[in-house]
Amino acid sequence: MKIALVINRSSGALLGLTDAPGDLERKLAEAGFEVGAVLDGDASDLSARIERASRLPVDAVITAGGDGTIMTAAQALAGTGKALGPLPLGTMNLLARDLGIPIDLDEAIAALATADRVPIDMGDVNGHVFLCNSMLGVPARLAERRERSREDMGLTGWWRLAAAGLKGLYRYPPLRVGLDLGHGPVTIRSKAIVVANNAYDEGFGHFLSRSSLDRGELALYVTRRLSAWPIIRISARIAIGSWKQDPDLETYGVRELTVTSRRKLLRVMNDGETMLLKPPLLYRTRPKALLALRPRSGQAAPAEAAA
Repeated sequence: MKIALVINRSSGALLGLTDAPGDLERKLAEAGFEVGAVLDGDASDLSARIERASRLPVDAVITAGGDGTIMTAAQALAGTGKALGPLPLGTMNLLARDLGIPIDLDEAIAALATADRVPIDMGDVNGHVFLCNSMLGVPARLAERRERSREDMGLTGWWRLAAAGLKGLYRYPPLRVGLDLGHGPVTIRSKAIVVANNAYDEGFGHFLSRSSLDRGELALYVTRRLSAWPIIRISARIAIGSWKQDPDLETYGVRELTVTSRRKLLRVMNDGETMLLKPPLLYRTRPKALLALRPRSGQAAPAEAAA
């Protein structure tokens, strides 16, 4: 398989590495890939390099970066016939985990070398894509804080982030928005709203994971009580895999969703990347809009594999 390798030096696992291009190119070639191009750089010109990769005569684009890098690549590769292959070199590696790609770099490369090309869904909000989830409220604010300090996270950094999250549950005011699921808008107040690209699995060990990536559905999760305790309890239940039946969590399956607000801008976090968007927010699913490399040990059925 001929590939282009796009490296984002701003991603957490690549910060400070001096010979990432050479090491990654060698490992990919040893696994059997034909590396047609290596496009190395930081986040400042990432979009331009991915656009260039999308026009190259290759079968797939391998990204070395985090979920934000993958999201940028998905925006460019959708509809091109070129598959996306994410190396798990970010902080959360959400899509890589859902695709069944090992977190160890060498194992990930070996798995991608024999992976199938499968179509997966994309989510879209006002023209901005997401592959995993889009969040509003306290989660978006915490993501912004994490981005500001990710070069110095470490153990103490994560403790500071957790402490900031607990403070935020009390300090940040709830969002007052209108939700329209296709039956007219309903006004709600919430501190956390999550729109997932296909529903999350439930069960022990399934921490925000999705086994199905091609149902063509958005899953909406809304916390309605405004005190901190329900969100803390839901977070704990997510960790042990028994959260969907929580009485303070409302869930809906939709193909489209509109979020309205009196605010001029809403802070949104798409796959870990924060942005300010002007409401109304128009969410929709884009079924099987992107080809991805999924290891054969993953959950994709043979019939889903792309030619």
